[in-house]
Amino acid sequence: MERNATLGSLFDGIGGFPLAAVRSGIRPVWASEIQAAPVRITKRHFPEMAHLGDITKINGGEIEPVDIITFGSPCQDLSVCGRRAGLRGGRSRLFLEAVRIIGEMRVATDKKYPAGIIWENVPGAFSTHGGRDFQTVIEEIAVVAEKGVSIPRPPAGWLSAGAVMGDGWSLAWRVLDARYWGVPQRRRRIFLLADFAGGRAGEILFRPAGCPGDYQAGGKVGKGNAGNAEKSVAEYPVTDRSAVPFISKAFGVYAREDIGKTLLSSQDPASGDLIVHPNGVRVVTPLEYERLQGYPDGWTAFGHDGREISDSRRYRALGNSVAVPCVQYVLDGMREMRSEK
Repeated sequence: MERNATLGSLFDGIGGFPLAAVRSGIRPVWASEIQAAPVRITKRHFPEMAHLGDITKINGGEIEPVDIITFGSPCQDLSVCGRRAGLRGGRSRLFLEAVRIIGEMRVATDKKYPAGIIWENVPGAFSTHGGRDFQTVIEEIAVVAEKGVSIPRPPAGWLSAGAVMGDGWSLAWRVLDARYWGVPQRRRRIFLLADFAGGRAGEILFRPAGCPGDYQAGGKVGKGNAGNAEKSVAEYPVTDRSAVPFISKAFGVYAREDIGKTLLSSQDPASGDLIVHPNGVRVVTPLEYERLQGYPDGWTAFGHDGREISDSRRYRALGNSVAVPCVQYVLDGMREMRSEK
């Protein structure tokens, strides 16, 4: 029997990537996080997972190699709600530390590990500094696979989905909205996947297959692509050498009409969403917030030491986390593609 794929999570938060990994049949091995409350929460749920601490002090060549590395690097400097300082911002530039660790592991393992990575961030990353930040993101990741690679910035700006095929590697990105993956909130995030071992990135990220949490189709099947998909995907050829441009069709997910309309939010969830009721307005509870993100009930309630986590810390941790079903969709594809190789 083939061993399970393994995963390492940088900027781990409350263990959203490891949780999705377990649901996908992937074994989480280690995580890096510096906030005390999230570490206590993940230690409770993953007692055997190693905690590596501060990302700036990690040497990728000295830690246990893993098949997949995930990193939802801090997005405050990329968000339209933030300062928009881009990768020059104090927190968002930590992205480069993650890339450094990935590169160090690739060198130490003769390019065997990691075989793939996932980067998650806000759509604002497409537009900071005129699109140069996202260009930096994909180029820095591409250079891990192949030195000297250059990827041009499209004059009209980055589209919400795209892919690049390199020499023995591939990279693709797509904006996923959590409301189409079975949770009642609108949460759009970029998911960028790199396949360092082959050309499967676009195949994985744009596949039409369902995933746990999908709902039945909301109507008759039409003949065209959903949501103007043909206008939201583009090819981005690698320059400075001969390369084959890669393009894939993005597929929409059918979803029930009531998904995404359960809650009417009037402010950022990190500070407490407001639910509009016929009889008034109230703040979303931490339990409801866990459900909004696809976590099991009570996921953030206690630390590994049995002590309660305060509501304010739970709100902050959940606001900085990921929509777990979206992560699982991507990891399901990575697991399946790996087993078929």
